[in-house]
Formats: sequence, structure tokens, C-alpha cells
Amino acid sequence: MTKPEPFKPPRKKPKPATSAKPAETREKASLHPRNRHQGRYDFPKLIKASPELGQFVIINPYGKESIDFANPAAVRVFNRALLKAFYGIAHWDIPTDYLCPPIPGRADYLHFLADLLAEYNDGVIPRGAAIKALDVGTGANCVYPLIGHSEYGWHFVGSDIDKIALASATTIVKANNLGKAISLRQQSDRSLILKGLLHTEERFDITLCNPPFHASAEEALSGSRRKWRALGKADPKRKLPVLNFGGQAAELWCEGGEARFVAQLITESAQVPDQVLWFSTLVSKASNLPLIQSTLKKVGAVESRVVEMSQGQKQSRFVAWTFQDKAQQAAWRAERWNSR
Repeated sequence: MTKPEPFKPPRKKPKPATSAKPAETREKASLHPRNRHQGRYDFPKLIKASPELGQFVIINPYGKESIDFANPAAVRVFNRALLKAFYGIAHWDIPTDYLCPPIPGRADYLHFLADLLAEYNDGVIPRGAAIKALDVGTGANCVYPLIGHSEYGWHFVGSDIDKIALASATTIVKANNLGKAISLRQQSDRSLILKGLLHTEERFDITLCNPPFHASAEEALSGSRRKWRALGKADPKRKLPVLNFGGQAAELWCEGGEARFVAQLITESAQVPDQVLWFSTLVSKASNLPLIQSTLKKVGAVESRVVEMSQGQKQSRFVAWTFQDKAQQAAWRAERWNSR
């Protein structure tokens, strides 16, 4: 395990919660202080490292260099350039029509999870392969494990129900010689999330998840149209992709939408309370928080947290919870983090 670095909280340290509590609003819309994607991108530098990006750079209405986010190929090449320039990922690609996630937002989630672990570890972020993370629904892009391992050296297990997505993630892992740091497995029962996925003696320090947040394909399409309008791309003369950042059905929607998925995730987490220190999931809709909080209370979560995040105009959050009290958490850290 590499030498830990002192953790400096970006703002006032949030108070621990003994039960699910309302989200704590950040002071302003900005990326996490450790996020590498602050400010505008240096496109000449990115193009020098990834020449293929040059053909997709445009001048936006504000006279600044950008890329055409209406072009899936441009978004994919942009992500590839970012992963190479900031995280040392030399080889990255995804199949057509699979989710191509925004890198800065994904990095934010990981940095705030690191803060959560540090908060209960005397302000020190635990680093190195001794820290085990489970990415539920890693997708074809495998972005969370790639960034999380690069930033903190954590060992990741990525799970998914989609064989094509897992094949793509496997190719990425192998191409970058990360087989010892990232492993992948399939959830064979599409009706389950965690159940049957974890091995009996397995322990994870943190789990993360980007759940499908729509309740139907129609809702996903409607959401994409709203994004087009926000991006100023709703040009009836132009043929645009159906989903601006791609995504298969399992990545974008499920019966009951985000609320039902997260409620099921919480319910299943209560069946493996001693195998994970902190569970977590993104929650895109604040309106889903009351149901999530009531579900956490119902299953007996000892402690939970709602952490607000902001990336530009986008507001997001994640919910984290544990079934272990302070003494059990201290014993976990002493056994797993301090003995290696």
C-alpha cells in the first residue's frame, strides 16, 4: 500500500449522520478541488497527445475551442484523449451506441468517495490495492475503475449484466495491462443487483453505482431531447443521434426507474451488511431522496449520507450508507487498512 497523503477537506467537514438526512448544499457549482478537469481544456496540448481529436474541435458561439457534443464520435474521441492525458490510459474505446460518460463528473464521484473514507480515517485518504471497490454496472467504458485506480491505486471489481459491455471493459483492461488492478464479473441474473454477485469471503471498502435513471425507453428519449435543447442542438434540419451520449437499455432505464433500482440496491445491500464498509449510488433526481431515505431506515442502515455535487450547470448527488457502527468501522480500518 502506498504512503497515504494527508486529506484536506475542500470545505467545512460535514457532520456524521446517524440516519438518512437532507443533502448538504455545496457553496457553489464547481468541481471537486482534486478533480483534474478544472477550467477550460488545453486543446492544443490534448491534440498533440491525441492527434485524432483535431478533426472534432470546433469554435463554439462564445468563440472558444470545444467539441461538437452532438457528434457521438467526437465525444468518444474526446473521452479517449482525456483518459490518456490525465490518467495514463493509452487504449480506450467502446462499442457503438454504448454509454460514453462525461469524465469530469465521474471523477468527482470518486473524489468525494475518497473524502468519505478519509473522514473516518483521521483525515487520511486510504490508498493502494488494499482498498477494494465494487463498481456496480461498470458498463462498456469501465471509467470508474480506470480513474479510481489511477488516482488512488484502489483495486476494483466491475460488474454488469451485459456480456458485450463486459467484453469491451475486458478489452480496455487488458490493453492497458491493468489485469492485476481491475477484475470484471457478470451478474447472471438480470433481476438482481448484488445478490449472488459477491463471493462469501469477499470484502469491499466502498461500492459505487451509476443506476439507470429512466423508467422507460420513451422517458429516456424525452430526456435526451431536453439535453439537445439545452445544448442548442435542436435543429430540425440536422439528423441527430437518438441519444446524445449513447447508452443501451440497461444503462439508461429500468422498470420503475431510478427510485425502484436504488430501493432494490439498498434492500439487497442489507443482505450482505458485513461484506461492505460503505455502499453508495448516484441519485440523479432529488425527488427520489425521500423514498431512498425511508428505505434506508426500513432496512436498518446505521449511518447514511447524502453528498451534493455540481459540475457546471448540472446538479447531482450520491447517497452512501453503512450497516456498521463506529466501533465496527474502526475495527474494519484497523484490520484492512492499517495492517498492510
